[in-house]
Amino acid sequence: MDLTCVVGGAAHAARRLARDESGQGTTEYAILVGVLVVIAILAIIAFRDKVAELWDAIANGINSL
Repeated sequence: MDLTCVVGGAAHAARRLARDESGQGTTEYAILVGVLVVIAILAIIAFRDKVAELWDAIANGINSL
């Protein structure tokens, strides 16, 4: 096996890898889901007291029936 064959094979593999975008959509989806999870956690932390008040009001309303 000569050096030209090795370099040519490596160049072909690099071109094929550069054209392969099959994992790109999955990666973008994973990043999007991660960002949404972080936003949800921050919202829960920020509005924890309001949600607890609302939950207690609903529970008290149901219990008074």
